[in-house]
Amino acid sequence: MSPTTALPPQGFRRGPADELPTELPPQAGRAAAGIAIVLVAQLMIVLDATVVNVALPRIDADLGFGPASLSWVLNAYTLAFGGLLLLGGRLGDVLGRRRTFVVGLAVFTLASALGGLAQTPGQLVATRALQGVGAALAAPSVLALLTTSAPDAAARNRALALFGAVSSGGASIGLLLGGLLTDIGSWRWTLFINVPLGIVVLLLVGRFVDETARRPGRFDLVGAASATVGAVSVVWALIGAPEHGWGSLRTIGGFALGAALLLLLARTETRHPHPMVQPHLVRSRPRVGALVAMALVVGANLSMFFLVVQYAQVVLGFGPLMSGVAFLPFSLGVFAMSRLTPSLIARIGPRAMVMAGTAALTVGYAWLSTAGTDGTYLGTVFGPMLVAGLSTGLVFMPITVTVLTGVEPEHAGSASGLLQTTQQLGSAVGVAVIVSVYAAGAVPGQLVPGLQAAFLTSAGFAALALLAAAVLLRSPAPAAVEVPDAPQVAAVADAA
Repeated sequence: MSPTTALPPQGFRRGPADELPTELPPQAGRAAAGIAIVLVAQLMIVLDATVVNVALPRIDADLGFGPASLSWVLNAYTLAFGGLLLLGGRLGDVLGRRRTFVVGLAVFTLASALGGLAQTPGQLVATRALQGVGAALAAPSVLALLTTSAPDAAARNRALALFGAVSSGGASIGLLLGGLLTDIGSWRWTLFINVPLGIVVLLLVGRFVDETARRPGRFDLVGAASATVGAVSVVWALIGAPEHGWGSLRTIGGFALGAALLLLLARTETRHPHPMVQPHLVRSRPRVGALVAMALVVGANLSMFFLVVQYAQVVLGFGPLMSGVAFLPFSLGVFAMSRLTPSLIARIGPRAMVMAGTAALTVGYAWLSTAGTDGTYLGTVFGPMLVAGLSTGLVFMPITVTVLTGVEPEHAGSASGLLQTTQQLGSAVGVAVIVSVYAAGAVPGQLVPGLQAAFLTSAGFAALALLAAAVLLRSPAPAAVEVPDAPQVAAVADAA
């Protein structure tokens, strides 16, 4: 049984109690340590999407970016990360996932050190882009190594739940950590913090994580180039759309170039003997539905981070640290729900979980749209933030399971790269659209006007994710799959 096909699809049932294992499988401790090490790297990668957010004013004051160019501290990372993820997934399949993971994490760690030492805006932007390159190489291998390192289905399900918790909660943890490091030290520590963590992971990964087999075959250079440049073009156009306008030549040109290159990618992948993106991965209706839902949920959440940080600082008067603390309900909600998702997925299945989570997320963002100038943290932000965290924690694991179910082990890297590319593009779309909606109703010098429409747009994203789950995740029930009870899942998790 392959690591990915063993994942529980819709319609599964529990096995009889006398068929359940009574002890941990051999080498469970080593496997659990390997999973923990890989998840630390995933947390580093996710954190860097937001860890510098609350430090941007200090960065501007120190290096003199100016209001227009400051956004590239964030955008350089997003562009490189989102544009190269598919290439990173394919490299992992061809060259070995652990090898690609190590190279990517080494690049990421080195770039973090150089970024912390940057003395000019150009140096910082260049090192942020290099961080994105390293993250794109390492990130697809993270999910593949988790699924291939787990000793049995119970450990694999728990690893996927933790992966979902780290991936969805890491962005808000980044805001908290960034605020803390900026308040007690310097913005440079938002980058330096990756260096000791990266070194520890690089030293331990060879001992606790096995290498995967290299897949023979030619490398799809045309597919790699068209996927990378096409994704970068689309993300670049989306990021610049709020500033330059959706009808500007820059935006339309970026979309046109991206569309042309993605069409070239589709044509190439259907003809190449060793395609970078396996065509059959996007022929599954449930998998496509899960990818669409993921993009919409991530887009809604990232737009919330952008707006709530500003609301906390401008309206509520929070500093960098307290702005990060404001996101604790979201993070705690995600991690609390991640403890329940392995047993829930065995009881009700992925589709019901995604529908329930996206429905609750829609309500949470509609609630947040009531924020005004007289709002308070407990009365305005805490409740919607907690609902959003619980809802996000409920949907991430079943979406991941749906995307990876039925994927051959040799294509796991490509599948995880496709999933994470969807997340990055979803975040770019979400921020671009919500910022444009906000700007349309904004009043110069005031933050609150435009917030209601922006948060209602986030609610609309969540509602579209609910629709995608209801329509596309519906499929004929597959053969039942035996899965362990929640106590067995927790037993392997506790070994970590």
